[in-house]
Amino acid sequence: MGSISNSDGRYYSNSSDSQGVYGGPFDKEFDKMSASQQDLAKEKMSEKDIELANDEFIEAQILEESQHQINYRNCSWQKTAGLLFSEYICLAIMSFPWSYSVLGLVPGLILTAFVSLTVLYTGLIITDYVAAYPHVTNVCDIGQHLFFGSKTVWYITALMFLLNNTLIQALHVLTGAKYFNTVSDNTTICSIVFAVVSMIICFLISLPRTFSSLSSVAYFSAITMFIAVILSMIFAGIQDHPSGYDELHEPVVWRLFPAKGTTYVSAMSAFLNIVYTFVGQITYPSFISQMKRPKDFKKALYIVTLCELITFALCGAIVYVYVGDAYMVAPAFGGLSGNYKKIAFSFALPTILFLGALYGNVSSQFLFLKIFNKDSAHRNNHTVVGWSTWIGLNFVLWVIAFIIAEVIPFFSDLLSLMCSLFDCWFGFVFWGVAFFKLKRLHYSKLGESKLSVVKIFQRATIVGKIEVIINIFLIGVGIYILGPGLYATVQSIILSYQADAYGSVFSCVSNAI
Repeated sequence: MGSISNSDGRYYSNSSDSQGVYGGPFDKEFDKMSASQQDLAKEKMSEKDIELANDEFIEAQILEESQHQINYRNCSWQKTAGLLFSEYICLAIMSFPWSYSVLGLVPGLILTAFVSLTVLYTGLIITDYVAAYPHVTNVCDIGQHLFFGSKTVWYITALMFLLNNTLIQALHVLTGAKYFNTVSDNTTICSIVFAVVSMIICFLISLPRTFSSLSSVAYFSAITMFIAVILSMIFAGIQDHPSGYDELHEPVVWRLFPAKGTTYVSAMSAFLNIVYTFVGQITYPSFISQMKRPKDFKKALYIVTLCELITFALCGAIVYVYVGDAYMVAPAFGGLSGNYKKIAFSFALPTILFLGALYGNVSSQFLFLKIFNKDSAHRNNHTVVGWSTWIGLNFVLWVIAFIIAEVIPFFSDLLSLMCSLFDCWFGFVFWGVAFFKLKRLHYSKLGESKLSVVKIFQRATIVGKIEVIINIFLIGVGIYILGPGLYATVQSIILSYQADAYGSVFSCVSNAI
C-alpha cells in the first residue's frame, strides 16, 4: 500500500489496498477530513502502525517522483548537512565579537552555549514532529497543524515566513554592497550599483529548483566562510593595531563581564544577535521534506551543532580579545586593519551571495509548490510555464529584498529586528507547543487523549517532567523575545537614527567597513 500527498498537504491512497494495516487513515476518506479529524484518526493507530504508514508514504512519494523529470525528495543527510553548514557558518558569526563586547566574555559564552543547545533540542523535536506528521512540508503547515488546524494561522505563518526570508535576502544585498565598497576603496561609484550587482548574482544562484542541486555550492560556501573566520582570528592576533587605532589611540581593552552602565537596550540587542545566528529552524521542515530518509536529519543536526558551537564561541572570544571594546564593529571584519580586512572579508563573499540565494530559493519553492499542485506538469517537468514562473518568483523576491536593503541600511539592528519579530516563534514558541502535541499523541496510544499540560506533567517520568519544564521555559523565552526584545530593538534603531549612525535611504554614500 502507498500513499501520497495532494496539493494542500493531506493524503490519499494510490493503492487498491486503501485500508492498509491501520484501517485507512491515509485513504481517500482521510483526505476529506479536517486537520483535527486527521489527528483523531491517528490517535486510534498504534505507534508502530503510524511509523509504518509514514515510511510507506515517503516511499510512495519517492516512487511517484521517479517518474518525473524533476525529483524533489532526493536529498541525503550529507547533502542536507551541507545546506545546514551554509546556513550557520555564515557572515552573522562576525557579529559575535560585537555581542561579546557588550555582554562581556563570560555571559556571551554562556548565552552562546545555551542558545546552541536549545536549537539542537528543538531541532530534534522538529524531526520527530515531521516524522509523526509527514504531510507537513514547511513551517506554515506546522503552524496550522499546531494551532487548531486554522487556515488563518497558516496565512499568518506564511506571511512571517516570507518576511523573515526576504529580510535575510535584504541583509545579504546590503552586505554584498558593503563588501564591494570595502575591497574597492570606492569613492566614485554609487553604493546602489553594488547593491544591484549583489542582487543579480544572488538571483542567479537561487535558480536551481531543488535543494539537492544547491548542496555542492552550500559546502563551498561554508568552507570559504570557515576560512574567513579562521583568517579573522589569526589577523586579529598578528596585526599591530585594530582598525581605527590611528584616530583613537585607545588601548585594546576587553572584559569578562558587561561594562558599568551597559543599557538594557544594548544588552538585549547583543543577545538577539546571538539568537538570530543560531535560530535557523524555519528551514528545517523544508529541508526534511526533500530528504530520502527524513529521520537521518538528526545526524546532520548533531554534526552541524557541534561545529557551529565551537566556531561561534572561538571566533567571538578571540576576535573580541584582540580587537577590544573601542574598535569593535559588526561585522567584526571592520576591526581588522588594511589588507587583513580585505583578505578575510573576501573569503566571506561566497557565503554573502549563497546564503541569501538559499533563503530566496526556500521562499520561491514554497510559493511555487503552492501555485502548481503535485500532479502539475509545470511542477514536475521542465516546461516553459514552469520555468518562467520559477524565474519570475525569484526575481520578484529579489527586487523586494533590494528595496528593503536600501530602505533599512543597517546590520546589527536588522538582525535584532528579524530575531524579535520572527525567531521568537520559529525558534522557540512553535517547538515548545509541538513537544506537547507529540506528547498528547503518545498518551493517546495509552488510551488517554486531550491531556492538559498539567496532566502530562503528572504522568511523566522524572526526565519527562524536566522536558515539560524545559518546553514551558522555551515558550516563555519566545514570548519574552517578542515583547521586551522587540521594544529594545525599536529603541536601538531610534537612538541610532538620532545619533546619525545610519545613512539615508537609497544612498550613494559608501557603506564600507
